[in-house]
Amino acid sequence: MAHYKPPVQGKLSQLVDVIVLVALTVGALFVPLWLHMAGSSKTVPAPVASPTWEALGQNAAQAKQYEALGYTPESAHDLILSRFDYSFTFGALVTMIVVIIAYYVLMLKFSEAEYRDVIAEKFGEK
Repeated sequence: MAHYKPPVQGKLSQLVDVIVLVALTVGALFVPLWLHMAGSSKTVPAPVASPTWEALGQNAAQAKQYEALGYTPESAHDLILSRFDYSFTFGALVTMIVVIIAYYVLMLKFSEAEYRDVIAEKFGEK
């Protein structure tokens, strides 16, 4: 039985692979933030006219910690009262399901082709 020797990838191909992977990683992490699809809430549902620690629902210990971090009731107002928006649209849900299924099918097809190539190289064609 012949000893398996994997195909050698060139330096330029490796460089292109690294650049593509870095671009995809940066895209996956930052594009949702740039499109305002992720991250913290940007609005306060019910702003308080003249905020105090008590009006913001903070006790003395919490107020002391906020003040230790340099916050005043006015500057901590948005931080304390903003909430995450967990709403989604049906179209976004369907799109995500289609993308996940398409990725799964694509990976199965590529894996099958590569698996067959390795078996053919190792054991020969049948």
